[in-house]
Amino acid sequence: MKTKDFLQLLEANKDASLLFEYSPNRLVGSNYHITEVKHVKIDSVDCGTNTDNWNETIIQLWESPSELSKTEFMNSNKALGILNKVAEIRAFEMEAEVRFEYSNALFHTAQLFVSDSIVQNGSILIKLTVKKTDCKAKETCGVSEPLITAVATAETCSPGGGCC
Repeated sequence: MKTKDFLQLLEANKDASLLFEYSPNRLVGSNYHITEVKHVKIDSVDCGTNTDNWNETIIQLWESPSELSKTEFMNSNKALGILNKVAEIRAFEMEAEVRFEYSNALFHTAQLFVSDSIVQNGSILIKLTVKKTDCKAKETCGVSEPLITAVATAETCSPGGGCC
């Protein structure tokens, strides 16, 4: 999701509760705050010596331990207010991919991509996902198809089964 699309979604659904699903059926707690917005410029060289560059907007979500009993989620209007203040200081690159940085006691710190957004029943649900690493220079590096990881079973790991 582009930064402009996220901001337009918030603008079109003012006063909707803003929820984030960081893993299937697991929501960022209602005690979350937007604690940082990063305007990131990536300038990369891949393993095939190809260069690339792009921009990202990374919005950090943090759960306040002092607000564990909070039950109402931040609404889109409040989130827009925060993001508009950020824009006054550092303008957004509207075509930049938006990502969300998050962690909790059961989930490692990650920068998550938006896989979907659902508006219903007065809420905006932003579904987040991780993207796996990939070789961008498959042809140059001689990688023809994705690696398949074999799952060892008791039958294949018996003596003489060939897995060891």
